[in-house]
Amino acid sequence: MRESRRGAGAPVIWLLIALIRVYQRFVSPLLPPSCRYSPTCSTYCAEALRRHGLLLGTSLCVWRLLRCNPWGGHGLDEVPARESD
Repeated sequence: MRESRRGAGAPVIWLLIALIRVYQRFVSPLLPPSCRYSPTCSTYCAEALRRHGLLLGTSLCVWRLLRCNPWGGHGLDEVPARESD
């Protein structure tokens, strides 16, 4: 069941990851480094979408972006592992 829900969002996931890659390639080099975490927020978001699908991946991405600020945390913050079915 989980795979069927994930498969339904695959084109949207692909599009979001493509937009992230465009940002990484063309926009990010023009900006000063500002991400407080490793991996960077854009890399984290792409991995979260790949690993967890559209809904949970987007939620993880938004939560990470909200935490990436001068008053938030910093350091290593990897995408959580997917729970086994």
